[in-house]
Amino acid sequence: MVSKTIYLTASLLAIFGVIAIGASAENSVFAQGDKVQASIVPGASTLTDTAVDPNPIQVKVGQTVVWTNDDTAFHTVTSGKFGAADAGQLFDSGLAGPTALTGQGKTFEHTFDAAGEIDYHCTLHPAMVGKIIVT
Repeated sequence: MVSKTIYLTASLLAIFGVIAIGASAENSVFAQGDKVQASIVPGASTLTDTAVDPNPIQVKVGQTVVWTNDDTAFHTVTSGKFGAADAGQLFDSGLAGPTALTGQGKTFEHTFDAAGEIDYHCTLHPAMVGKIIVT
């Protein structure tokens, strides 16, 4: 009877140990900043909060969002609300240069270092809005 109790206890400890290691490995993947994909959908310039899929974008601290322009029009991904004093201070793909979303297939990425909710928009199409929720 004692050996069965010891065997059962050892088995349960092994199972919980595997679960704990798995959870720890999952958290370290997030800390290393795996990437979350977001699409600027075809026809986005005529849309509002459905111009980017998904919306809202949910990430963990340390993760990177990669926006891909799947539309044929130029777009930006600019933090904040359009016209606000702090617009673009956290991130901005810009209108020119290597990070600009100047055509189909172009990408822009940003890594989120702090928890919070961040609004963003397209400076060329101010009705295109989105939100990132960082936990």
